Amino acid sequence: MNPLVQLRGISKHFEKEVAVSNVDLELERAQITVLIGPSGCGKSTILRLIVGLIAADEGNMYFDSAPISSDTITSIRRRVGYVIQDGGLFPHLTANGNVALQARLLDRSGKEVKARIAELCALTRFPENLLDRYPVELSGGQRQRVSLMRALMLSPELLLLDEPFAALDPLVRANLHRDLKEICARLRQTVLLVTHDLAEAAKLGSLIVLMQSGRIIQSGTFDELRDHPATPFVAEFFNAQLGGLQS
Repeated sequence: MNPLVQLRGISKHFEKEVAVSNVDLELERAQITVLIGPSGCGKSTILRLIVGLIAADEGNMYFDSAPISSDTITSIRRRVGYVIQDGGLFPHLTANGNVALQARLLDRSGKEVKARIAELCALTRFPENLLDRYPVELSGGQRQRVSLMRALMLSPELLLLDEPFAALDPLVRANLHRDLKEICARLRQTVLLVTHDLAEAAKLGSLIVLMQSGRIIQSGTFDELRDHPATPFVAEFFNAQLGGLQS
């Protein structure tokens, strides 16, 4: 095993509040790992720590065996794609402008950028005739496809997804689930997905990591967590969500 990302004893506090406590986590290559748990349990904090938006108070992190630090984070960020819940698109840029932004900042040629965007449109099923539209002119599902294209523009080794489908209606969400799984399989993409939705985790995740109060409580496949809960909280979490799905 040669994980792409490793977290060792990671802790983060915000004033007196514990956001993440003594977390050990490995992200295996070409696998979708899902962080799941109730609001405020530390899921999104872990993504922000990996991409260097905040610094850990304790512990060590590694990307492709190299330490993640203030000296290395700029180069690491170019190897990571990041999609947040509302997409984070710049409203003054068209879809094309949003997708191309990072590549143009790195002085990629116009021909190269155009060809890559055409590839990504085909990959994400985004109509090329909508590339000149602004985010306000696109549907929620279309905006999330643009956000995904932007994250994939530089062919990242790691894709971080922070509840990217939470605000979408069920049919759009189901279509994006299908397409994301196909895309990740085709690209052999390493993904860390944050969600609070157990059904989403079950559809997409190879490994599910359940958190509570900043700690990892149990990790494994969906079946392992459902059938062999390590604590009463795990059983309660599954029963609450599965009961809602069955009712």
